[in-house]
Amino acid sequence: MEYIAALTPSVVMAVAFTALIVTIVKSQGGANKSKEDAAVDRALAQAESARAASSADGASRS
Repeated sequence: MEYIAALTPSVVMAVAFTALIVTIVKSQGGANKSKEDAAVDRALAQAESARAASSADGASRS
């Protein structure tokens, strides 16, 4: 019976990992995909514009 006790943590972790992967795959796409993509694109555009503005400020100060 010791082998069951030795294998239990590994089996539990394997099941949890599989459930995690299934959840991640199921959450990809769907009705909110365009909203999520738009939010990421907007955040990237804001970061890029902030970076461009800070480099322009640095160039004008030199």
